[in-house]
This record gives sequence, C-alpha cells and structure tokens, in this order.
Amino acid sequence: MPYQHQHSSERFLVTGALGCIGAWIVRRLVRENVPVVAFDAATDTHRLRLLMDDAELSRVTFVRGDISDLATLQGILDAHRITHVIHLAALIHPRFRSNPPLGARVNVLGGVNLFEAVAQRRAPVPRIVYASSIAIYGKPDAEVVAHGTPGDPDTLYGVFKQAEEAMARVYFQDRGVTSIGLRPATVLGVGRDYGLTAAPTQAILAATQGLPFHIPYAGRSHIHYADDLARIFIACARAEYSGADAFNIRGTVADMRDLIRTIETVAPGARGMITCDGPALGLPEDYDASALERVIGTLPCTPLPEAVQETFDLFRSNVASGVLDGAGEAVAREA
Repeated sequence: MPYQHQHSSERFLVTGALGCIGAWIVRRLVRENVPVVAFDAATDTHRLRLLMDDAELSRVTFVRGDISDLATLQGILDAHRITHVIHLAALIHPRFRSNPPLGARVNVLGGVNLFEAVAQRRAPVPRIVYASSIAIYGKPDAEVVAHGTPGDPDTLYGVFKQAEEAMARVYFQDRGVTSIGLRPATVLGVGRDYGLTAAPTQAILAATQGLPFHIPYAGRSHIHYADDLARIFIACARAEYSGADAFNIRGTVADMRDLIRTIETVAPGARGMITCDGPALGLPEDYDASALERVIGTLPCTPLPEAVQETFDLFRSNVASGVLDGAGEAVAREA
C-alpha cells in the first residue's frame, strides 16, 4: 500500500519534470499519493517510464509548456490549485553552447517568470524550491566548500544559476517570496543519461549488458544518488522555512576507480570492462551542508554500494521488460 502523506491537501508542481531529478521526484510523490503536475517543454517520458509503471504514470498530470511564458505558469498555478513548487526546468551547458541566449531565456527568464507567478499568489504557495548548481563556484581552492562561499562561476551555466540565486533573494526582499535553492553535484541514478557527469550511471548501464564503457575523466567526484536528491527537494518544499538562501548538499565523495571497483562487485562479469582516464573534473570535491541540515534535518545519503546495486537492478529490470532495448536505449512512449 503506497504511503499516504499526512498533508492530504498538497498539490505539487514540478517544472522540468521529464529530466532525471524531476522523474525521481514525481515517482516519490506519486508513491505518497500526492497529486503532481509534471510541467516540461518536452514530451518524451522515457525517464519516468524507467522508474514507474503505467498505473503510476496514469496518476500524473502532464502539462507541456514553455517556462518562459508567464501566462502559462499563472494558468497552471490557478487551474491546478498548486500548493508546492519544485523548479528544475533548465538547459545544461552542452545544450545551449551554440545558443547562449536560449540558455538565458530558459534558465534566467524562466526562473523570473516562475517567481513572479508565485509572487502574485504566494498565500497558497509558501515557498519555491529550485535547483541551482555547484557550477556557481567555478573551481574553488578549498577542499570543503563552506555555506556562504561566494560564487565565481567560469561557465555561462554557472552564471545563469548564480543570477537565479540573486533573483530569489531579491524576490524575498521585495515581494516576500520564500525560496530554497539546492546545489547538486554529480547525479547518479537511472535517468541520468546526458552530459559529462552522466558517465558513472552510463557505466552501470553498460555493466548490466556486459558492454565495455570508458569514463572520460578520473580523480575524485562528489556524487548524489538521485533518489536522495528527490527526498531532499521534497523535504525542502515541506519545510517550515522563511527566507531565501541557497544550500550545498552533501553526498558521497568517490574516486572514479573506487566507483569502478564497486560496479565490478555488483556485476562481476563487468570486471576489466569499465575504465576511466583523463584529468579530474576540476569541480569542488566536498561541501559543508550543515546549514541545510538545520532546515530539514539529517540529509539522506545512500551508501555508494547500495546506490550502485539499486541502479544496476533497476536497469536490468528495464532491459528484461523491454523498456530499455538491447543497446541500452530508452524506448519512449507518450504518457
């Protein structure tokens, strides 16, 4: 029997719901019997289908739309009587490398529109929880990045996320909109299939099929299991918090070679088939998340061996059921 959350009047809006973190958040909310509106510009539901069955998907309200359209967001908040907002809609750097204005339209203007829509209706929506990124830090010298460390982004993606954090502070200052920004690092889990830091997840998928895979970097990296992030975003949406701050999240620090050994333990047949090489990512390795823990308590942190095992098992189940084809490609169907 799915868990029934005590706040039966909740109605969540998740923007960017067809991405990896969004899919895991939608899955958790559905399994709590919480109504959820999944808003995205795309229509490909393959990540959700890797995590949920048809009965669960039938309980999700899908709305396709443009995050940079204020009227659309206003209409969704009103029509669906939204009480909680988790904002994930964004383009990551590779997707707007050749078109930076598009990145700014989605990542900056989209955020402004969402904050404005909530500002006009903040009585029923007590706070916005949004995804920032460790990209706002650039390449700091500190081994552990403290809460409140100034950002110094060296990518446009980091600049856009820093702008969103500043915008959130001003919306609280001028309009009273409470928000919590969260800064994920490398995400590990089913559905993480795009970008350089998707390589650890892709390595696990390859291991389920006995295929070779090369992780194109080495060194240590900070990893968050996707389901842990889903729990953290939802907890922040429910937190008794007033203000506008952005928080570091602490997960697991792992060397890529240790990750490979973990995969080989879970899938002995993959021994020697997963490799890594090249420079480290050049991102911060560790973060002080004590400020966030003061808001929502101890952060969930699935041990890496368990996260790898769960990811392996879920991939293997999806291959067996035909949701993933033999090459590891998702079989997309309309919801």
